[in-house]
Amino acid sequence: MDKKIIQDLLEEALAVNKSLFLIDLSFSLDNKIQIVIDGDSGVPLNECMRINRAIENNFEKEEVDFALEVTSPDIAQPLKVKRQYLKNLNRILKVKTNDAFVEGTLSEVNEEHIVLTWKAREPKPIGKGKVTVVKTATLAFQDIKEAKVKIIF
Repeated sequence: MDKKIIQDLLEEALAVNKSLFLIDLSFSLDNKIQIVIDGDSGVPLNECMRINRAIENNFEKEEVDFALEVTSPDIAQPLKVKRQYLKNLNRILKVKTNDAFVEGTLSEVNEEHIVLTWKAREPKPIGKGKVTVVKTATLAFQDIKEAKVKIIF
């Protein structure tokens, strides 16, 4: 199976809708192709179907037998590409770094890092009791082992 042809067909199909982007493209040994796409405002089912058709209808299935699956990412899966972080601005993330776990609201994303903010109760500097303070953490992408959107019901 020519992987380059599949990649080219996929790029053409994604170019039709600029809000869609590729998360993962995998080929198994038994000719199963799995494509995971995401969108800036979600992925409608009809877009998954359109991309599936765009690849299947332009690839010679008689030459090579293959199975094709086009899906959107599972909400429980970690974020993989920077564009997913942009999509999830102002949502709560649980981030695992090399030496800590940090949970907070994603307040900023740029090419090098993300910024999480959260509220914490700390002892007053003077006197008894506690005060609520806003904390921030700047995390470089290279230090992030895993980041997931916290699902709140």
